Amino acid sequence: MAGTSTVIAFENASIFDGISANLKRGFTVLVQDGFITEVIATGSAVVSSAQRIDCGGRTLMPGLIDAHWHSMLAPVTIPDLMTADEGYLTLLAADEARRTLLRGFTSVRDMGGASFSLKKAIDTGISSGPRIWPSGAVISQTGGHGDFRLPYELPERPGNWSRTEAIGAGVVADGADAVLKRAREQLALGASQIKLAAGGGIVSHYDPIDTSQYTERELHAAVEAADNWGTYVAVHAYLPRSIQTALRAGVRSIEHGHLMDEATAEMIAERGAWLSTQPFIDEGTGAFPEGSPNRLKEQQVEHGTDFIYGLARKFKLKTAWGTDILFNPPATVRQGHMLASMKRWYEPAEILTMATRNNAELLALSGSHSPYPGKLGVIEKGALADILVVDGNPLVDIDLVADPENRFHLIMKNGVIHKNILDAGAR
Repeated sequence: MAGTSTVIAFENASIFDGISANLKRGFTVLVQDGFITEVIATGSAVVSSAQRIDCGGRTLMPGLIDAHWHSMLAPVTIPDLMTADEGYLTLLAADEARRTLLRGFTSVRDMGGASFSLKKAIDTGISSGPRIWPSGAVISQTGGHGDFRLPYELPERPGNWSRTEAIGAGVVADGADAVLKRAREQLALGASQIKLAAGGGIVSHYDPIDTSQYTERELHAAVEAADNWGTYVAVHAYLPRSIQTALRAGVRSIEHGHLMDEATAEMIAERGAWLSTQPFIDEGTGAFPEGSPNRLKEQQVEHGTDFIYGLARKFKLKTAWGTDILFNPPATVRQGHMLASMKRWYEPAEILTMATRNNAELLALSGSHSPYPGKLGVIEKGALADILVVDGNPLVDIDLVADPENRFHLIMKNGVIHKNILDAGAR
């Protein structure tokens, strides 16, 4: 839902534009009909009917983007996923979407789950939440990362849908023809990109982390389906073998990659693919008890995090930032904290650029299939009006993004103000 035709003028702001590592001062940002219409020098003429917002010297910046979010799956537990009514799951997701927006995340790339209805409700103004680039159901091989069938459901009985398939969280496909069909189904439902599981995962039942999943031929079938729609395939993968197989098949985005080696990082760079990874550090998510098989797999991944960010820097990989919070409702409030934790490897300006302009470039891989035409992640004329006003300077103190309730004094998405406490909060 776009903002009204009234001109909104953000005055007296220090601007992080998503491009420069320094704040820009002495400019006024004008917004109308959901877009930034001008960035003009302070003192320039502004129409008398404009709604003027005095930022009081605070930092104005683009809305944050989470490149690996699970709108439908982050706020639910696995028992709820497997047993609760679908209406209840959707209500949980809608409530979480509202809170996600109030954490300053105006856009998310949804990397698994049936978020199509939630997206429509947000886009039409029924609910509030971020823009969603949906992947739809994760496509998985039998016994793969997206196979959540219970043991009594195996071997497969013809005509029977598993619980996760029935609710659109994941779908099992074996063989190139089956993968092609399942990819086309997700595109028909409105997926802006396709997600496959190409290797072992933490939350899944059957697959150790060190498994590679899908053949190059199967992965290429999904790539063909996506390419025919002008979009791309992303894969869940940690290991060199699974990543390299995916790259040879034409996959454009590697999700995670924490256990890859230098040769694989070099291959990502040569292919011009994206590394969409997450700051998993050895503090535990709280989702799994210590010593459990899932926790042990989680620790394997955590131990590779420092190394992968070193490789990303060494090979100058196109790197996106995301959270991948999954089946862990209490952890969703840590979305901004996970962004701030990137200071372990990057300077604040690099972190903010990654979570704005860089992530927006990854979203743009959907091409004409993108659900939201327009430029994101920057403060410039013609960009979509997704704007935060932050109390303080996050280029100096990146931890400000971990406290959105107190530090994000204004949140705008698509020209609509969803939070404004500028008058109430003292600097």
